Amino acid sequence: MPKETGRKIIAQNKKARHDYHVEDTYEAGLVLTGTEVKSLRAGRASLVDGFCDIDGGEAWLHNVHIPEYAQGTWTNHLTRRKRKLLLNRHEIDKIEQRVQAKGLTLVPLSLYFRDGRAKVEIALARGKKQYDKRHAIAERQAKADAQRELGRRLKGIR
Repeated sequence: MPKETGRKIIAQNKKARHDYHVEDTYEAGLVLTGTEVKSLRAGRASLVDGFCDIDGGEAWLHNVHIPEYAQGTWTNHLTRRKRKLLLNRHEIDKIEQRVQAKGLTLVPLSLYFRDGRAKVEIALARGKKQYDKRHAIAERQAKADAQRELGRRLKGIR
């Protein structure tokens, strides 16, 4: 059987990019049980309420919903258990220092398979204010309007 290659996205947290200014991103491995991996391979997960924290020198992922595997038996996992993140020691120390000093938070951005291994992209982020969110929406709308108008002009439509 050939080895898996490439990147297969399972879940993305689009709301995180709306609610936070992303300052830095990291890729971390996950410690999972067998039924969790099978459920992820079926493409089922949700990062909406997820967050990360550093506890006792280890990084943990909380509130990520991986539903029970349908063909699982008594070995099935809890859907919202806390899962350990696999990061290098210097990465964990750097993240912990920035979270404590600058008041940043750790949020998961996406969950995917890279070369057959489950990975999560986490971000050091700062919360946006309400006016920042409105400004981002207005900016995105202005960019879309400009693209639309450019397309019309290229087609010769007024």
